[in-house]
Amino acid sequence: MVDVAQVLNAAGLTNPAVIEYVQEWADVTRPDRIEVVSASDDARLLQEALDAGELEPAGEGLYYSQSYWKDTARSEERTIVATSNPDDKGVYNNWRHSDEIKPVVIGNMTGASEGKTMYVIPYLMSAPGSPLEAYAAGIELTDNRSVVLQMIRMARVGVDTFNALADPTSFVRAVHVTGDLENLGQGTPEDKRYFVTVADERTILHFGSSYGGNALLGKIAHGLRQANWDGGASGKFLAEQYMLIAIHDKQTGRKYHIAGGFPSASGKTNLAMMVPPDALGDRYYVEFFGDDIAWMWVGDDGKLYGMNPEFGVFGVAIDTNEKTNPNALAAVQPKTGAIFTNTAYDVNTHETWWEGKTPDYPSDVTGWRDWKGNLISERPEAEQRSKDFVWAHPNCRFTSTMSNVPNESPDYNDPAGVPIDGIIYGGRTRDREPLIRAIDDPAEGVYDGLTLGAEATAAAEGVAGQLRYDPMSMRPFLALPEGRYAQHFLNILDQLTDKPLFAHVNWFQRDADGGYLWPGYSENLRALLWMMDYREGRATGTKTPVGVVPTKDELNLDGLDISDADLEQLLAIDVDRWKQEIELREAHLKQFNGLPQEIWDAHERVAKALDAEA
Repeated sequence: MVDVAQVLNAAGLTNPAVIEYVQEWADVTRPDRIEVVSASDDARLLQEALDAGELEPAGEGLYYSQSYWKDTARSEERTIVATSNPDDKGVYNNWRHSDEIKPVVIGNMTGASEGKTMYVIPYLMSAPGSPLEAYAAGIELTDNRSVVLQMIRMARVGVDTFNALADPTSFVRAVHVTGDLENLGQGTPEDKRYFVTVADERTILHFGSSYGGNALLGKIAHGLRQANWDGGASGKFLAEQYMLIAIHDKQTGRKYHIAGGFPSASGKTNLAMMVPPDALGDRYYVEFFGDDIAWMWVGDDGKLYGMNPEFGVFGVAIDTNEKTNPNALAAVQPKTGAIFTNTAYDVNTHETWWEGKTPDYPSDVTGWRDWKGNLISERPEAEQRSKDFVWAHPNCRFTSTMSNVPNESPDYNDPAGVPIDGIIYGGRTRDREPLIRAIDDPAEGVYDGLTLGAEATAAAEGVAGQLRYDPMSMRPFLALPEGRYAQHFLNILDQLTDKPLFAHVNWFQRDADGGYLWPGYSENLRALLWMMDYREGRATGTKTPVGVVPTKDELNLDGLDISDADLEQLLAIDVDRWKQEIELREAHLKQFNGLPQEIWDAHERVAKALDAEA
């Protein structure tokens, strides 16, 4: 039996609350060994993982990881928010009573770490000294060394950092047990996997995965679900799945900070890491704060402040290349310590590849294995380079620290955060949504966020072109019920004397032939520049029933070749299509209990404005 107190004391974790917590879960999971880790252990742990075959070399200072083939993404149907109060049930939080679900998960965890090491990971999801530090601390227990290495890249891991907290007894208790991945019944009625955030106890219990947000508990489970609950329970902050950037105007010296929520496949990471187009590069520079999570609070000066609680980037690799995201590629160059997961891998050259990395497949398939580990050369020749038989998993990832991103903001680690000038929402929509529309009324901005969506596909959702709604892009991450969440968002905004401007963006409009009207990527900066011009009164735009859109002469189009006809369509509002959308939005909102009257009032204002325009 491991002497928990002795191990933790030797590592410098002497807090009785920590010792009690680790002892409790060591008694449940029964590991053979316990090890406390800090970021300084990274090199040793990497070598141990290489020696054990848990990682493969992927170039100098680069590493490759292959997860179990049924364990490759979030499992929303197995992800649960638990509390002791049935009133906490929402539409999307998959609520269960903690008395019901905790015994099940603990039963699955019992004895499941026998023969393994329990790694104790003290971490912080903020810069030390942040106003939200009390909500940022956590200790993850895991029996998986690869999870430790990913956590070191994604959170501020260290005993010294943890011990320096103003209140080291206030921390999230996060327990991860991998389980016997090949015998968990994934996708069957006997499925044993559970990913539970016991929100009112600030405890996270994840069993049955070694992948991504299922296992890196500081990221989604703490950084979004638990923080979403903590923010609402305390009334102090918002925790959102938002990217966060600064646009630096080198001519004036002004920085504009913009946060934004985007559903999956709507361009959030590429926008966050954007490089300005050549024609605007001499004047503007985009600073990267984060591509996935923003915590936001009311500052003493009445402004909204924000930060990225993460320490690294866990990005989707598919379609990442020099055109779409050169900064992401730079963040995974040799010597960065980056880890690739479920890409294709060449066992001879140690290269990685994914669909969209280069225009063509590698010329020689010898040595290349797909994301399941199967040799490409053993496929029938017609399948070796066919889009129907992928090399990399669609959700393959790269993990790298923030410091490796070339346009990381120098203000990224400022515990005071940065003032938020604008909040944008954007989903993949072929029509209806213009390039950008500004929303002057904050309640209408929250209403727009609650009705955010991206187009479904006919195969996935049944109605091509109809939106799959994803409130604030938080659908898989909400801990609060939707009505309470909306009210909390409004309450934060009501405390501000200098409110951010809301806007909705759309890079995905199509012409009659299905081609994109807007070039996207770096050119998206132009829409955000107009947004800041409008906020500061340098542009007036054209008022429409759903917001204010730019006039053609207000957009900075220097160096961009785009026709007047395309531009006119990009900035147009199709009232008839919007009237159809309003009916769908109403049905969507009616699902939610306790939705604030302010949201319904905003809905009615938009609906009446459309009727008047028609």
